[in-house]
Order: sequence, then C-alpha cells, then structure tokens
Amino acid sequence: MNTFEAVRVVAAREIRVKLRDKTFLFSTVFFLLFSVGATLLPVLLGGGPPSVAVVGAAPAALGAAELDVRTVADEATARAQVRDGDVDAALLGDGTVVALTDAPSDLVNALSTRPTVELLDPSALDDTLMVLVPMFFALIFFFVSLMFGLQIAQSVTEEKQTRVVEILAAAVPVRVLLAGKVLAGAVLAMGQIALIAVVALAGMRVAGPADGGLLTLLGPAIGWFLPFFLVGFVMLAALWAAVGALVDRQEDLSGASMPVQMIVLLPFFGVAMFSGDPAVMKVLSYIPFTAPTAMPVRLFQGDAAGWEPVVSLVLLAVTALGVLLVGARLYEGSLLRSNGRISMASAWRDREARRLADLDAESA
Repeated sequence: MNTFEAVRVVAAREIRVKLRDKTFLFSTVFFLLFSVGATLLPVLLGGGPPSVAVVGAAPAALGAAELDVRTVADEATARAQVRDGDVDAALLGDGTVVALTDAPSDLVNALSTRPTVELLDPSALDDTLMVLVPMFFALIFFFVSLMFGLQIAQSVTEEKQTRVVEILAAAVPVRVLLAGKVLAGAVLAMGQIALIAVVALAGMRVAGPADGGLLTLLGPAIGWFLPFFLVGFVMLAALWAAVGALVDRQEDLSGASMPVQMIVLLPFFGVAMFSGDPAVMKVLSYIPFTAPTAMPVRLFQGDAAGWEPVVSLVLLAVTALGVLLVGARLYEGSLLRSNGRISMASAWRDREARRLADLDAESA
C-alpha cells in the first residue's frame, strides 16, 4: 500500500468515526438551523405586507407601496375589518386613515408627499450589517476550527492513552497518521462550512428582493471565505494534532492546547474589535492567523482591491506549509512517548534524534 492509499484509509476511518459522533451531527444541525433562522425568520415573522381596506378607488400613490390593498364597499365595512383584525388599516373616501391602536406608518408614508432625497454615498452599508457580518465570519471560523481542532487533538490523545497508536504506527508511518487526521478534519470542516454557506445564500435568495443587495455583497465574500477557511484550518490542524500527541491523558489536553486556543481566538477578537477600522483590518487581512476572517470582511465592506485576496491567500498558504512542517515534527517527536506531558522543546529534540538514528540505521 503506497503513501496515498495509506492516507486515504486513515482519513476514511476518521471520517466514519466522526459521522457517527453525536456532537458532530448536533453541531451541523445547529449551524444549519442558525443560518436558516438568520435569513428567513425576519421575513416569516414580518407577516407579509400591511393590509389596507380602501373605500372606493385606491389612490395612485398606493400602487408603488408594498401594501396589500383591498377594496371595500363603504366606510362601515372598512371600520369593521379594522376592528376585527382582518386588515391593518383603512383609507376612507375623504382621505381619513383608520387604525386600531397605532398610526400605520407604511400607509401614512405612502400617502404623504415626500421630498427628493440625494444620497452622497449610496453604496454605504447599513450600520447593523457592518457589525453583524464581521461577527458572523468570526464566529463561524472560531467555533468550527476550535471544535474540529479539539476533536483532532482528543482523537490523538485517546489513541495514545489506549495504546492503539502503537499498533497504528507499526502498520503505517507516523506522518501518514498525521496526514490522514488533518485530511479528515479538513474534509468534515469544509463540508460543514459549505453547507452553512449554501443554506445562508439560499435563505437570502428565498427571503425576497429586499435582500438582493445583501446577497450581491455577501456572495463574493463567502466565496473567498471558503478557500481562506480551508487553508487556515489545515494550518491549525497540524498544531492541534501535535498538541494531542504532547499529552497521554485527556485531562491534560486543555492546558497543553492553550497556546493553540489563543491562536484561534485572535481572529475572533481582532475582527470583532476592529471591523470598523479600515487601517487595522488591512493589516489583519495579511496576518496569516487573522486573514481567514479579516479578508472576507474587507471584501464585504468593499475596502479590498481585486488583487489583495490573492496575495493574502498565497501568504496564508506559504505560512500553512511552514506550520504543517513544524506540527509534523512535534507530532512525530511526541506521539510514541508515554511518560506524561511532553514539552515542545523535548518533542522537537526527540524528532531530530529519531531522524539521526534512522539515518545511521540506513547507512549501516
């Protein structure tokens, strides 16, 4: 069995285990329901356009407004429908507006003479979206990468604790085990992110024409978020696997994983605090550990040139390759050691000693 087949077998095993894991299934359903709720609930709870009972011919001004206009025979019928809750408001023949408790702003605005409005910055984003969209990208990257990263670390530690890793290492090289775990985690995480993206975009499309502008703005940002997330997750996955190999008890995992958890927290807090500062966001979009969230946010805000995400993604990929090599060395240097928690320095030196021993054995 060649290396590619061995990696595929290890990855397939990890994927099968995770697909039966209730935590993974619950988190997937939760994120999908969250995406559906965020896009469809505002429309569903809105209850459709306001309904208006009109006595006689409806004024031309109501034609351009999003109102459910219903023609009635006389004022008594109009008042009765408002009182019974059949319509939200009524427009009488003399121009009087009838409502039950509150003045119907939609109908009043449609009948009012509105001044001409000149927008100096018509492309400016809504203040609420300027806060919610960066938080959405940051939360997705934070929770998904943290959840799948911890699962990779827990899987490695569990195999060490039960001594299963010794059997696996005798069958396939240690780096193959690492590659299989990283590949499986990336496939599952990317699949979950892709599902969230599809559901969110579909929800915005179903929500109606009012969200057409938001869909146009979010589409490119989500499209770039997917490759940024994939490369960023692979970069972190090797570190999570190395952290799992540094300990041989699940109880010690939280302490050993604290440095990696802080790296995962950086994008969340960085984007959450500085999403409104273009200068800081530009810097964050080129730092590998914050680029997966900062660059899609800048694309949504319209602050990034067309070449910037390409350069940022290349920098992220180069950094990911370097981190993978570091994580692989720590993983190999600590996976087969079961004498308690191992420091990163000891794992690094042990891997070098193992490499020199292998070279001596080959030369002999």
